[in-house]
Amino acid sequence: MPEFIEAFLSQLAQTLLVVTFAPLMLGWVSQCRAWLQNRSGPGVLQPYRVLHKLFHKDALLARNASAIFRSAPYIQFGCMVLAASIVPVVETSLAFSPAADVIALVGLFALARVFSSLAAMDIGTAFGSLGARREMLIASLSEPALLMVFFTPLLIAQSSSLTTIVDALAHREFAIYPSLAFAAVAFVMVLLAENARIPIDNPSTHLELTMIHEAMILEYSARHLALIEWATAIKLMLYCAIGIALFMPWGMVEAGKWPMFPIAAGILVAKLALAGAGLAVLETVSAKMRIFRAPEFLGMAFLFAVLGMLTRQLLGA
Repeated sequence: MPEFIEAFLSQLAQTLLVVTFAPLMLGWVSQCRAWLQNRSGPGVLQPYRVLHKLFHKDALLARNASAIFRSAPYIQFGCMVLAASIVPVVETSLAFSPAADVIALVGLFALARVFSSLAAMDIGTAFGSLGARREMLIASLSEPALLMVFFTPLLIAQSSSLTTIVDALAHREFAIYPSLAFAAVAFVMVLLAENARIPIDNPSTHLELTMIHEAMILEYSARHLALIEWATAIKLMLYCAIGIALFMPWGMVEAGKWPMFPIAAGILVAKLALAGAGLAVLETVSAKMRIFRAPEFLGMAFLFAVLGMLTRQLLGA
């Protein structure tokens, strides 16, 4: 089989894996939170039931809704699918990897956020505008920190391509990099902020004075809301996959080794299960902070990321 065909099939398989099982990851986190809070929980398949219900409802739109409001859910979902095609989750052989690097990946996340914020302000409701402004405040602090996190493994691999970085980190002699430890702490803090999780935001609340992400989607219903919820689940799984690829890359399949694909997929499932359980533990033992404390939280994340980069650049560690 030609090399490009193998890379394309690997690309398609990994993208479908992320898009299909992203709601399951979200359901697993919710179920773990319920267990830790001594509740039975709705089950790990609840996100699929919600999506099925929403896709079978009739959409209602405000009279003054513009094309931005109507197209924003599709753009958000498309951006997350494109991001899923850049991030290696099982195998590092991706046909589209030369076309984009880690900076383009951050740009895709930013593009989805911009359209979601514009759509939230398009209707003119107070809650939508409030949520959009808070979202852009968080984004202005989390995106620089995320770029700094990427710069540390970039310096180690001497490449901005995510697949090259993962290859360099996964298939090398075992070594402990203090710089990656700083970057990992910063990445976890950015993950919580970018995915509207506690302590920055509470995804299960509808209190007017505290919600950020939920405030931006109050005017959506039916298939539009389903696409937004699906895109949110994909984004959470992508961030977990990025963290695994950068800081726990062991078990990733090298290009062309298809027989190892099922084993690597099983290892990925175990890692995602641990990541989801860890995220549930963090959310259970933490409390949501005030919105004015968010800059301090993300400023600390930026500081850790810069410390990691400087440790690698100056000390080579």
